[in-house]
Amino acid sequence: MRTDYCGKIDSSHLEQVVNLFGWVHRRRDHGGVIFLDVRDREGIVQVVCDPDNAEAFSIGDRVRNEYVIRVTGLVRRRPEGTINSSLISGEIEILANELEILNASETPPFSIDEEEPSETVRLENRVFDLRRPQMQSNLRLRSKVSKYVRNFLDEEGFIDVETPFLYKSTPEGAREFLVPSRMHDGEFYALPQSPQLFKQMLMVAGFDRYYQIVKCFRDEDLRADRQPEFTQIDIETSFLTEEQIRQIMEEMIRGVFASTLDVQLPNPFPVLPFDEAIRLYGTDKPDLRIPLQFADVTDLMKTVDFKVFRAAADLKDGRVVALGVPGGGELTRKQIDDYTSFVAIYGAKGLAYIKVNDTSAGIEGLQSPIIKFLPEDVVLKVVNQVGSKNGDLIFFGADRSGVVNDALGALRQKVGRDLGLVEKGWRPLWVVDFPMFEFDEDEEQWVARHHPFTAPKDGHEAYLDAEPGKAYAKAYDMVLNGWEIGGGSVRIHRSEVQQRVFRSLKISPEDQEAKFGFLLDSLKWGAPPHGGIAFGLDRIVTLMCGASSIRDVIAFPKTQRGQDLLVGAPSRVTEGQLRDLHIRLRNVSQAAKVDKNSS
Repeated sequence: MRTDYCGKIDSSHLEQVVNLFGWVHRRRDHGGVIFLDVRDREGIVQVVCDPDNAEAFSIGDRVRNEYVIRVTGLVRRRPEGTINSSLISGEIEILANELEILNASETPPFSIDEEEPSETVRLENRVFDLRRPQMQSNLRLRSKVSKYVRNFLDEEGFIDVETPFLYKSTPEGAREFLVPSRMHDGEFYALPQSPQLFKQMLMVAGFDRYYQIVKCFRDEDLRADRQPEFTQIDIETSFLTEEQIRQIMEEMIRGVFASTLDVQLPNPFPVLPFDEAIRLYGTDKPDLRIPLQFADVTDLMKTVDFKVFRAAADLKDGRVVALGVPGGGELTRKQIDDYTSFVAIYGAKGLAYIKVNDTSAGIEGLQSPIIKFLPEDVVLKVVNQVGSKNGDLIFFGADRSGVVNDALGALRQKVGRDLGLVEKGWRPLWVVDFPMFEFDEDEEQWVARHHPFTAPKDGHEAYLDAEPGKAYAKAYDMVLNGWEIGGGSVRIHRSEVQQRVFRSLKISPEDQEAKFGFLLDSLKWGAPPHGGIAFGLDRIVTLMCGASSIRDVIAFPKTQRGQDLLVGAPSRVTEGQLRDLHIRLRNVSQAAKVDKNSS
């Protein structure tokens, strides 16, 4: 039996004989004495193989990095001058009495101690990559977060209920993963994007408080904070107001950070209405550590002849904003050109700017290619409104509101990081009062901003039929350091209101019945007022670890192309499997690659 983990053996074990298991992290031969650093999930301990013990010394001479071994030996104090204060085991070493090789290892694909290899190499060799201390730490933190959440919700009276993975296709926004049915020719299951409707029906069923730490699936383009399969902390509760739900969830997140990182988040979290977030930051998930805000100068630019600004200001949904950057006057022309290319990714056609050299010199103290096109009083009003000082720079965005918000919102974050303006610490907030709908220009119809089951704010039901754009929702997102980590809402609990929302989304009565008949029927059976939230566990842990990608907190993630490089998924299947599922590949070149001889 193992006495304890390698990394936990310390001076309290002095003069004891211990039995340890682990991997050889490093082997060193120092003038006839062999030292082995033996590693397990808790850390490293130093093992000494003395030539006086011929058998243990012989085995120690044969082992190599990543061999799995068992060690029995005496815990003794390290010689003076060899203590390693960075290790729990740094004051002691193990004098090996017995050494056993449990399994050999081939030469590893990379050294655990070397500089981090490329992500492709890491994902192709994920099992070995997971031995790295950073990955072990990340996944153990994830486990602690999950444990705290479960304990908290259990104490608050929430019940853990599993919901199905084989679901039906419903329009919830993202593209779904479909699973063909072998027993029902031509019919498909869909993997759930969330347990949204099931958890609502659990409220109708009287469970009152539900939670689940659950896998969800979305077949969408991937970024650093997305995966095709991801984990939600899914929560729903009855008879609570929007504010009461937020209060409980805020307490849970504060507790997670306090118990796992010893970090005290503010109490309460600040609350920012959606419209205000867009006005100040251009995004509904602002990073409040960056002390930069928009100054809206749309009305001011309606008085100028400069076509770029005037045309945008006169658009029905146009916007002109100024973004002041402290110390930005030091930016070179090349850097500004690079930022111009950056905002082009978001649809911006250019990036105007003014350098503020000397505010006391009036217009003469400003430097910009656009100043000659603008009245002097307008330029000085902008500088005053932005609050710029000597050495600052002002960027401008002028276009449709969506383009300006996306482009300047992203620029605000990038400039803030590039110039070292990001403040230390954690800045959570709630963003609330979202519009229920947004207009899809391509489809020429209204679509749900969150999902179609979100309740309108009191008094806003009147807008559902004739003016959907004026309807706001009892919706709320929790944002932390620029990442949305949770989103939720109070739900619609009356069938007639749900049907009106479906009508606003141009979902016909026939489609309502086909896709959501089970929900509408459930709402007729005395559905209680209810609401909830879903937190992205992967995102929360990524932030807590300081990782750059959620792939660093998932044991076996997919690449940005949705591939598992370790197991080789997705992969082709046999013609026999396709035949059982009543599927024929339309792409002839792909079909030809299927093994015709397999059954």
